[in-house]
Amino acid sequence: MIGKGFLTAMRVLDKGRLTLAAASVGMAQKALELAVAYARERIQFGRPVGQFQLIQGILAQMASEVFAGRQMVYRTAWEKDQSHQIRMEAAMTKLFCTEMLGRVVELALQVHGGMGYMKEFPIERIYRDARVVRIYKGTSEIQKFVTDRELLKD
Repeated sequence: MIGKGFLTAMRVLDKGRLTLAAASVGMAQKALELAVAYARERIQFGRPVGQFQLIQGILAQMASEVFAGRQMVYRTAWEKDQSHQIRMEAAMTKLFCTEMLGRVVELALQVHGGMGYMKEFPIERIYRDARVVRIYKGTSEIQKFVTDRELLKD
């Protein structure tokens, strides 16, 4: 349709942002699972590192972040399924989930210690991949701009 190209592009972009947010939640979930498994098996001072309070706090923080991101994705997807306009929600969800992935994978790397940098550990790959999702479909700064524009429009 003539004159509808921009709106069509924005709807496609909204869907892409939501999809990228969902992928970020999946990557963060995998990072959490890897950190939990490593915390169970890595022995320091005669016991698994997962028995140390600091590691337990890190894992709890990671789990909470993943849960929050997942709920944002579910809600925004539901809004889309209801045929609601999701421009702001998609931008906020993409912003939160991609930034959350960065935080979660950083914590997972902390749990793994120096081993997290080794190519033999999958967390190393997730760590590398986590950075680029903050750029795809618009940087985090663009997501803030889209959200602000939606909040302030008349």
